[in-house]
Amino acid sequence: MTRHHLWRRALAFAFVCFAATPAAAQQYTAKQNGDVIELQDMKAQMNVSVIWSMSNAWRIQVKGQDLTRPTATTVEEFMARPGLSGVPFLAPFANRLDDTAFYANGKKYNFDLELGNVRGPIPSTGYVNGSKAWKLVEFKADQNSAWVTCKLDFYRNPQYMKQFPFAHTVTMTYRLADGTLEVRTRLDNLSDEPMPVVIGFRPIYQLPDGNRDDWTVSVDAKTHWIEIPQRLPTGETQPIENFFGVDRTAIPLKNYALIDDVFTDLVRDANGRATVKLIYNGKELHEILGPKYKTVLLWSTPLSQGGGGGARGGGAGRAAGGGQGAPGGGAGRAAGQGATPSGPYPVDPAQGVKVAPPAVPGAAAPATGNKGFIAFEPMVAITDALNLAHKGIYKELQSIPPGGSWEESFWVTTKGY
Repeated sequence: MTRHHLWRRALAFAFVCFAATPAAAQQYTAKQNGDVIELQDMKAQMNVSVIWSMSNAWRIQVKGQDLTRPTATTVEEFMARPGLSGVPFLAPFANRLDDTAFYANGKKYNFDLELGNVRGPIPSTGYVNGSKAWKLVEFKADQNSAWVTCKLDFYRNPQYMKQFPFAHTVTMTYRLADGTLEVRTRLDNLSDEPMPVVIGFRPIYQLPDGNRDDWTVSVDAKTHWIEIPQRLPTGETQPIENFFGVDRTAIPLKNYALIDDVFTDLVRDANGRATVKLIYNGKELHEILGPKYKTVLLWSTPLSQGGGGGARGGGAGRAAGGGQGAPGGGAGRAAGQGATPSGPYPVDPAQGVKVAPPAVPGAAAPATGNKGFIAFEPMVAITDALNLAHKGIYKELQSIPPGGSWEESFWVTTKGY
């Protein structure tokens, strides 16, 4: 056999071997199934299901465990009643206002309550969540990540514009990389005046082990804004340790009933990011806030009340009597004694004067299968920021100049799963 023939046989053999070897599995994938874009990180075993027509990650899982509380069993059920699950987008304003009107650029804008998308007396959480007007821009995966981008043309909806007359678009990208979900939001101001930015999100988290009475929270924030029972800031603040009565990095949820409170002066790393953690049994869920998220709101209800939360709005204080009782803070005010600052309320508070809860509160047994929850809500500004800024109380209100844009991210990741 000639040298030429030997070379040809060797080349053919090498080709056969190469063809028989399966290609290396791609770490990231992005696949469409109707209204859902499935993002997957094979290595981290993290899956994110985004309903693009709503721009809502209705399910986030790591190794088969849900990070956000699942309240629907099917996509169709979620789309019909998104409720308090997934990653709701709170816009054009996050959480409550103290009036059926808001101020921007020195002008007062009254809501048209007959439209039905804003209700009084305390408007709450905007009116964009649940909208199916989002457009799918793209979904892709490469060697570095998988992502989906959706866009809402806010200015095209007359009912949206009637209540918040600032023409703009919202572009949202969910990106999965290295076991971390990034939620990036961009606002483009198309109007001729500066547009205030007071958006937020409400991801409602759980851990796979234990329940709310077992979990501990760590918060990278220094300041708590004191509230009246209607969950509106008074303008007064206090150190976060005064509010919880414990170190901010080890807050046991079992010590408190309702928590529905705003925290600022975030403690940031070298990249300007602050972290909030949910911790138990060696597992941690981290939410990381970018520099333009100035506020985090913590919301959680006790297992003794079912831990379900229900709709949040502008009603009276959720705890019996509406009093306060932060551990270490001494006795609170008597029920009905004027505008009462918020707790965290003790579990099962007695009527009348509120006192610090015992070390191990006697909460009622939770319903079977009920784990409870906590929401870490990234917010650009505090509750009622538009009106408190007009009064000169809130100093960090952000705005977008005409023709300008605003962009920021928060991230969700885990440890120990």
